[in-house]
Amino acid sequence: MSSVKNIEKKEEEKDTRQTSSKSKEVRETVVNVTGKDITIQTGKLAKQANGSVTIRCGDTVLLVTAVKSDEPRKDIDFFPLLCDFEERFTSVGRIPGSFNRRENKPPDKSTLTARLMDRPLRPLFPENYYNDVQVVATALSIDQVNPPDVLAMLGASFALSISDIPFNGPIGAVRVGLIHNKFIANPTFEELEKSDLDLIVAGTSDSIMMVEAGANLVTEDVILNALAFAQTIIKQQVESQKQFASQYGLKKVELVPAKADKALVELVEKNAKDSLLKSMDNVKDKNVHKKFIKEAIEKVVSAIEEQKEKSKFLTDLKDKSQDEIKKIAKSQVNILEEKLMRKKILEEGVRADGRKCNEIRTITCEVGILERVHGTGLFTRGTTQVLSSCTLGTSGDAQKLDSIDPQTERKYIHHYNFPGYSVGEVKPSRTPGRREIGHGALAERALSPVLPDKEHFPYTIRVVSEVLESNGSTSMASTCGSTLCLMDAGVPIKAPIAGIAMGLIKEGDKFAILTDIQGLEDFLGDMDFKVTGSKKGVSALQMDIKIGGITLEIMKIALEQAKIGRLYILEKMLEAIPKPRTELSKWAPRILTMKVDMSDIGTIIGPGGKMIRRITEETGAKIDIEEDGTVLIASPDNDKAYKAKKWVQGLVEKIQPGAVYSGKVLRTAQIGAFVEILPNKEGMVHISQLQDKRTERVEDVVKVGDIIAVRVREVDERGRISLTMRGITKEEQDKVLAQ
Repeated sequence: MSSVKNIEKKEEEKDTRQTSSKSKEVRETVVNVTGKDITIQTGKLAKQANGSVTIRCGDTVLLVTAVKSDEPRKDIDFFPLLCDFEERFTSVGRIPGSFNRRENKPPDKSTLTARLMDRPLRPLFPENYYNDVQVVATALSIDQVNPPDVLAMLGASFALSISDIPFNGPIGAVRVGLIHNKFIANPTFEELEKSDLDLIVAGTSDSIMMVEAGANLVTEDVILNALAFAQTIIKQQVESQKQFASQYGLKKVELVPAKADKALVELVEKNAKDSLLKSMDNVKDKNVHKKFIKEAIEKVVSAIEEQKEKSKFLTDLKDKSQDEIKKIAKSQVNILEEKLMRKKILEEGVRADGRKCNEIRTITCEVGILERVHGTGLFTRGTTQVLSSCTLGTSGDAQKLDSIDPQTERKYIHHYNFPGYSVGEVKPSRTPGRREIGHGALAERALSPVLPDKEHFPYTIRVVSEVLESNGSTSMASTCGSTLCLMDAGVPIKAPIAGIAMGLIKEGDKFAILTDIQGLEDFLGDMDFKVTGSKKGVSALQMDIKIGGITLEIMKIALEQAKIGRLYILEKMLEAIPKPRTELSKWAPRILTMKVDMSDIGTIIGPGGKMIRRITEETGAKIDIEEDGTVLIASPDNDKAYKAKKWVQGLVEKIQPGAVYSGKVLRTAQIGAFVEILPNKEGMVHISQLQDKRTERVEDVVKVGDIIAVRVREVDERGRISLTMRGITKEEQDKVLAQ
């Protein structure tokens, strides 16, 4: 359902440069997605890019540009695609909160959106295309109603489709929500709050390229139906792009496929095949596998050095340096390794480590291994190992978010770290990269549906997953480790969550789905499909592929196989800890909550924060006050927490005439004694009210520092409190003084 209209406008000449007639034309198309218009326009902005469009839905407007370098990179053997999502606070009418008041490091949400753009586009560029390509989506206007991420994905495909950049697209992109068992295309932020599903799908006319989802433990059938729903919309978007791009008549850059050097291929197979086959002969140790690969490369390098002077077919290698020859040898060995591994799986049904396609590596789980940490979980699957640690904090520890997204804070935070030693490499420690942010977000999304609400568990929760060993599927190991450490910390999660990564080997119509892929199968396979969930259903999905798309049939088989694997892993995890601990770690803060009138918040804080600082200093408890009047008091020591709570209660308690209080004598005067009956609330006992008989001197009855029982006689219109010690029974006195 799309309509296309051409608008030809003669733009005013702003300089004397000659431009083609096409550059003066503004073209526009409208894609209607279930009643919601998405407008794409080109020819007006950023005309020096190879391709540029503005894409609009409601008042959310993005500028998406695609640019390529003129020459290919000669120093790499991968496609250098760079996708960026640029936030601009002007788009929401705000000034950035940073010190220098400009956009700095992109927030995680922008990085995740850039990854969403990259993942479905990358497989659709020609093989051996090494020109730099950059796709940038810039937020021009954000209405905080319509999410910009899916628009950025769709806009990226439009920009590439109308450019001369070689691209085997176009793709469509749509978000699917589920409200009251009804699918909704491209739901708003408000609708997503009510939705049991947040599924983003990208694909071509007949194939799925990428899936990203968070779900409230929905079934696999619901996921498949949502994918089918998304695919009908994607087909319409792809057709609209084809129509739109056909008006340009732009000729794509043509690439001449590189021809394989037959003599080099034969040399590699002759010298490397035996070592490669040994590396796939039931080899479970990653280091042993690496040893055989190194051996194969060394054999090929030696053979090339020996033959390059003799063979006329290898004459182009004569002038190559040792490093260049080693690089060529490594590349050719990887090609042969891929061929042999895929053949072994498809023909024999056996993987390099000896497993069948649906087998899972050996799993061990441990909890509570670090004493001072609030909760720990060590999850090991084969030679992948992750240590997850949980920290509990107060609401004041929640992460404040400063971005164009409507979300303003995170109370559950998952951070994922991938140090070099986990793969036996030297790697400098730097700020988290896109991979770390993406993997952390996936594990965070996986656990979010089962976390307790803040009314029952008013803690901010941070989980840090340290990858100690990596051989594939570390994000899913982080998900499992997160569940273990949350349960160990006593977080009352609604259900334990496990995760598993599925792979695919596909040649023509023949394919094999792999359960629990290791690093080799991820690197040389066609798919990385991660599924997390409980016994009840799915909580998160993430799928990336390296081929031109997969069918719903393959997705169905992968989901069914993943469910079996996920349930098996859950059983292993529950052997280590069957349910969340009933008590928190002794090192975790105890949080007491109470509600006060919003008018009393200032009383608790005091002038310049004086009162709240005094409570904190004298009790050692941490106090957070939320805007609705919820007061959270935290301390590892229960007695200190209750002492602080009693103090706060006293500050906001309303003085009741006739009630009896215990009070401390602060000072005395000729006319009476001044007594503090509640924090910062004092009244006066007139000398005539100290006892039932005449009193000559105040000090004959009370002294400074005495704790006495007093009754409130009255509170006048100026808030002054009149107290008496007369008429108080022994029972009343004993009761208040015992508190």
